[in-house]
Amino acid sequence: MKTAVAVSGGMDSLLALALMRAGGHEVLAVHGRFLPSGPDSDKAIAGLAEACARLGVPLHVADLRREFEREVVAPFADAYRQGRTPNPCAVCNPRMKFGALFRFALSLGADALATGHYARLEERGPSGLLLTRGGDPDKDQSYFLSLVPIETLRRAHFPLGDICKRDVPETLAGLGLTPPLPGESQEICFVPGDDYQTFLTRRGNMPGTGPIRLEDGTVIGRHKGLWRHTQGQRRGLGIAWTEPLYVLDKRVADNTLIVGPKPSLHAPGCVAWQVNFMTDPAGWPEVVMLQTRYRQRARPARFAVDGSRLVFHFIEEHTRPAPGQVAAVYDEAGAVLGGGVIEHALERP
Repeated sequence: MKTAVAVSGGMDSLLALALMRAGGHEVLAVHGRFLPSGPDSDKAIAGLAEACARLGVPLHVADLRREFEREVVAPFADAYRQGRTPNPCAVCNPRMKFGALFRFALSLGADALATGHYARLEERGPSGLLLTRGGDPDKDQSYFLSLVPIETLRRAHFPLGDICKRDVPETLAGLGLTPPLPGESQEICFVPGDDYQTFLTRRGNMPGTGPIRLEDGTVIGRHKGLWRHTQGQRRGLGIAWTEPLYVLDKRVADNTLIVGPKPSLHAPGCVAWQVNFMTDPAGWPEVVMLQTRYRQRARPARFAVDGSRLVFHFIEEHTRPAPGQVAAVYDEAGAVLGGGVIEHALERP
């Protein structure tokens, strides 16, 4: 069996390649060019060619810039126009890394794809091979993989699943390997300086100013564009008020930002759509563990299947989830049962 290893130019994917090679796998390296040409892109390819030559692994480069614009960047901008707060990394995994790049690898004769994600695949009885949390709790990336179909993941390898991030630089150095791009990747790879507002402004066609209202409809100010705000935001509202105010909702229909005090920020649940079921929900436990942001612990929730959607009811107090973010569903042991995109929060009775 031949395995393709997706290499970006960073340390994680380079170590994944080295570990697969050392493990006796027949491997080839695949690099997807997602971003416009520039110094970093050229440096990554040149450095990867050198590292692959050292490891005795062929490197293949796929120009996927048009696909990346169509599948990730354009939907990112559209989501903000529609009042959502998207998670482009979670979208990139099923559409690009385990989509277009995997298809490229298959065309080269590969049977599986390995990546530098911090996640694991484990046998879970009747459910078979399932995605589970990585061994490094501070770097676990199973949340970002929860939208990838399980049939695809069962053709994947995650060599860093049991490795701690802090050990990666030393391990690479011991192998005599230097990543072309040694720094940590920025939060959104296609947004310079992680400044999404400037990025969206330059793309143009973003909605303009509108009213800021309290829950009772009282107008207390003007916002400069709903896309500049996200649910739960406190700072940057430009409002002087008798108590701290938080963004509760972005009402796209009339371009209104709804704000309120912290107690109003809590929601009883949320609805997810574009659901990816890793296992049949009929076999899920009555109470699942739901994670609605990457830097947030999973919390218990009850669920109901409503057609193609999942409705979650929080058991513990929970801040209002942001539409466009991912709702990843786990069991108590850390296996991913499914994932979806948050459509809206449920309103309090």
